[in-house]
Amino acid sequence: MSTVTALPAPTAPAPGEHLRGRIAIAAAHLLVGTLGTHPARLRQALIILARRAAPAPYEAAEHARNVVTTLSPRCGSGYGCLPRSIATALLCRLDGTWPTWTSGVRFPPLASHAWIEADGTPVGEDPAVIATFTPTLTVAPGESTP
Repeated sequence: MSTVTALPAPTAPAPGEHLRGRIAIAAAHLLVGTLGTHPARLRQALIILARRAAPAPYEAAEHARNVVTTLSPRCGSGYGCLPRSIATALLCRLDGTWPTWTSGVRFPPLASHAWIEADGTPVGEDPAVIATFTPTLTVAPGESTP
């Protein structure tokens, strides 16, 4: 997945948030490493994780994304959109919420990208750029059918 992303200034995680952020990042890398080449299986796993979750408010999702990009240089890089988006969703899930997780493609030029949305708005992404992508996989909060 590739797209240029401007990241926010580093955020100082609150006490306890550092550990929760690291757990979410490690789980995201585990999911990407084991299921990243199997989009349908990855989507099924994320659906299971999103079950019975309330929609994440924009501010909470944005804060979770900032924590993830601060704690993980790999997730904060321009090529870390898949683990970044999954880690952010997982960090939100630890609070009982889930943003809408989406991955998509565009052509030309051929590119893929993964991002999260909250309150119908891409979190930490330029909406004009996201509009150029055609969503291929989406996992909404509380979704229950794989």
